[in-house]
Amino acid sequence: MNLRRIIVFILVFILGLALFLNWFRAEVLAQDDEKKRVVYVLSVDGTINPALSDYIIKGIEEAEQNKAACVIIRMDTPGGVVTTTKTIIKEMINAKLPVVVYVAPSGSSASSAGALITVAADVAAMAPGTNIGAAHPVAGGGQEIGESMSEKIINDLTAYIRSIVVKKGRNAEWAEQAIRESVSITAKEALEIKVIEIIADSLPDLLEKLHGRQVEKEGRNFTLETKGAQIEKILPGLRFKILDVVANPNIAYILMMIGGIGIMMELYNPGLIFPGVVGGICLLLSFFALQVLPVNYVGIMLIILSVILFILELKIASFGLLSLGAIISLTLGSIMLFDTGETAMRVSWSVIIPMVSMVSAFFIFALGLVVKAWLKQPRTGKQGLIGEVGVALTNLDTEGKVAIHGEYWNANADGHILKGEKVRVIRVDDLCLKVTRDPGR
Repeated sequence: MNLRRIIVFILVFILGLALFLNWFRAEVLAQDDEKKRVVYVLSVDGTINPALSDYIIKGIEEAEQNKAACVIIRMDTPGGVVTTTKTIIKEMINAKLPVVVYVAPSGSSASSAGALITVAADVAAMAPGTNIGAAHPVAGGGQEIGESMSEKIINDLTAYIRSIVVKKGRNAEWAEQAIRESVSITAKEALEIKVIEIIADSLPDLLEKLHGRQVEKEGRNFTLETKGAQIEKILPGLRFKILDVVANPNIAYILMMIGGIGIMMELYNPGLIFPGVVGGICLLLSFFALQVLPVNYVGIMLIILSVILFILELKIASFGLLSLGAIISLTLGSIMLFDTGETAMRVSWSVIIPMVSMVSAFFIFALGLVVKAWLKQPRTGKQGLIGEVGVALTNLDTEGKVAIHGEYWNANADGHILKGEKVRVIRVDDLCLKVTRDPGR
């Protein structure tokens, strides 16, 4: 009887343990499923620049760390820098989770660089009343690029985007037309010719239509579970907002020049404080921007060399040769500051010429003050007395007294000088002046 009870107890215990483990497994799977049903949303409102690239890369990395179901990039952009666009596309392709680009809300557009990013996404979606296209490359100021260079850039960009679009199963012919002919189409047209996969009225509608979609990335298959998913928006922080302003190569260059001038003014006139504070802030902001810009260190070294040459000009009489070398070095450094063949990422000549002129004028002005100080007659000490005119207080045969600047001095002269005559100091020997009759009398 006891044996039977023990067997029944063991069976009940095993059954209870099995039920508990099954419940625990279901809870763990539910929690894992809940984690997968988090969707990260990034917002692109403005030009495609290095600051935006930094924001998107960090956003995708955060989504990967938190095992999100996917990343949605909500886009409204007129375009931007091609090199930055390629950096963003590379990050999207190599992301460890699906990346969806959603052109929204209605009235938005994915033009130029934005069109390239959209067609390179794992899933491309648009809201009604949006458009995509016009991806023909232009120079930084919006003007057309030279014919030979334009053909080279267009061929490279076309081959680059075709290879991606074909892999994604989208309309490669249209992508090429968007680059070569700047064609632009509506959301409805984009869906019809397989440029995009989804038209969604809103973000919740997009999540509904994404649910269950299969995405293949680098040999891995993902099934999107986005229905009712929790939306985690990654908002641009203060870092992005500052970078968005100062990451423009022209702004970064101007900040660097103003910072350099401010620091030099403080060094020339210690205690002014204001130039030093402004210069320090501008330099730090420029260094902050240089984190995401393609810096050419030879350009920076040439700019530093120009400062050294300007300073040496103040110390060494080179008759302007050092200043000339400094101006040439500063100009070349400004041109070479950013290591890129893309016009939009170079410092504009309309910025270089005024800044080089301003910096050169500052150092030349400082040089003028130094030269003026060198040439100026000393007015204190022994050197300040030489050449001064006074009055003989006694007859001077060899020794006597004279008055200079209201002071009485012992003096001697080579010839006879009468009391009351004007005398000029030609030398100072200790506390005795060597004088001669003033020829101006």
